[in-house]
Amino acid sequence: MPAYAIAHLQEAAPHPEIAEYIERLPATFEPYGGRFLVHGTQHEVKEGSWPGHVVMIGFPGITEARSWWDSPAYREIAPLRSRHIEGDIILVEGVHENYDPKATARTIRDAVSAK
Repeated sequence: MPAYAIAHLQEAAPHPEIAEYIERLPATFEPYGGRFLVHGTQHEVKEGSWPGHVVMIGFPGITEARSWWDSPAYREIAPLRSRHIEGDIILVEGVHENYDPKATARTIRDAVSAK
């Protein structure tokens, strides 16, 4: 199953370290099959609030996503971003190709019925 690194990053003043981070970032995730899915694009808020920016990197699986996050190459450059940009970052598994949301709904209905 695919996996994703998703970042919700706050606005930040331009800084040379941020530019260096962005330049070096792809070389840290490419060995793990990662690629940008969302980066530097506008987003449209439909509910709630979502200030800042969204970055999304896709990986073949959660193992590769975790290996990238823990890699010496990424850990080396992470402070270039974190010193200047606050945000939230998650790793999340996607769903398999034949995912059926009806099965999830059935599980919820069964849990409600059991009460």
